[in-house]
Amino acid sequence: MRSIMIATLCLFAAAVSAPSAIAELSKAERAPACADRPHALGVSRIVEIDTSTAGRFGNMQYKDIDFLKPGEVVLTFDDGPLRRYTLKVLNALEAHCTKATFFMVGRMAVHDPAMVKEIDRRGHTVGTHTWSHRNLGALSLSSGEKEVELGVSAVSAALGKPVAPFFRFPYLSDPRRMIDHLQSRHQGIFSIDVDSHDYRTRSGQTVVSRIMAGLEKQGKGILLFHDIQRSTGGGISDLLDQLKERGYKVVHIVPKAPIETLPKYDELAAKELGKYAKSAASRPLSQRSVVWPISTGDDMPAVEPLVITPRHPLNAPLPEQRGDVPPGFKIKDEPEATQTIYEEPSSQTNERKTSRNIDSSTPEPSWQDRVFAQ
Repeated sequence: MRSIMIATLCLFAAAVSAPSAIAELSKAERAPACADRPHALGVSRIVEIDTSTAGRFGNMQYKDIDFLKPGEVVLTFDDGPLRRYTLKVLNALEAHCTKATFFMVGRMAVHDPAMVKEIDRRGHTVGTHTWSHRNLGALSLSSGEKEVELGVSAVSAALGKPVAPFFRFPYLSDPRRMIDHLQSRHQGIFSIDVDSHDYRTRSGQTVVSRIMAGLEKQGKGILLFHDIQRSTGGGISDLLDQLKERGYKVVHIVPKAPIETLPKYDELAAKELGKYAKSAASRPLSQRSVVWPISTGDDMPAVEPLVITPRHPLNAPLPEQRGDVPPGFKIKDEPEATQTIYEEPSSQTNERKTSRNIDSSTPEPSWQDRVFAQ
């Protein structure tokens, strides 16, 4: 039977070469459920990452450690969960007996804890992507820490246990002050190698083409998708087929130990999770919603970000507003345990206008249309 090689990746200083930081632990047999699927992509290796001495990954921004061999990929999904598309991603991964890492937004996680648990149940790795997807490059150290730590506590609360100490910056915007904070908290920082740009198109085939073209150039890498995007939900099965056909191998990253959450933010996260549970109990159909009131349809909505992330976001400031956070909402700079975390926008709040580059000739929709209409 095809075996999975399990290696451990101990994170030393950047000067330490990657080969000396990897040691083989053991061999594990391929899951019996996949033994009868010779055409499945599967998992080639499992890399266990020890973040106790921190570490940064992804050659778009970092050259610290590269643990991938030629032809290997790591599948990663940001911004979710969003049930309609996250389920499509999960089912495609399961059909191919392969695994991925999900960098979740805390605010999304507390509004669908069942989906968070389902991702974990299927054997995928759960990391974090802040509380509300703010651009940390535009925030003070104090506000940035709140975004990071509340995100960690919120996703952990939704999961029911501490998550992996794996973090990805929104927009890949990584100010030095926040890198230092994450390293002090023993979190691994994950950038990318190949970007699907799935937020720029509604075509699944376009996503597949972009990834395969990027891999042809790079030869390997950490792949970026968003499981809140229709294009990724529609194209992921074909993408996995293409990876298998062209001989790429999937590496699954797992933590040596889970993160230690901070009590202050655990308390805030528990309150947010409790508010959602109370709201859900009073509105039985609320599982159809994301963060806002329910749709009249049975399907979850497509959420298109209002901001196009440049390939090198560090070279230009970015607006903080995205389609996965309602216009005008923000996290308070100094939340207390007795305060609500959100600040409602006033009626005079003006929605930020941003340019978009999406493969569609349809008029610019409102954020309500983005959330509630396909």
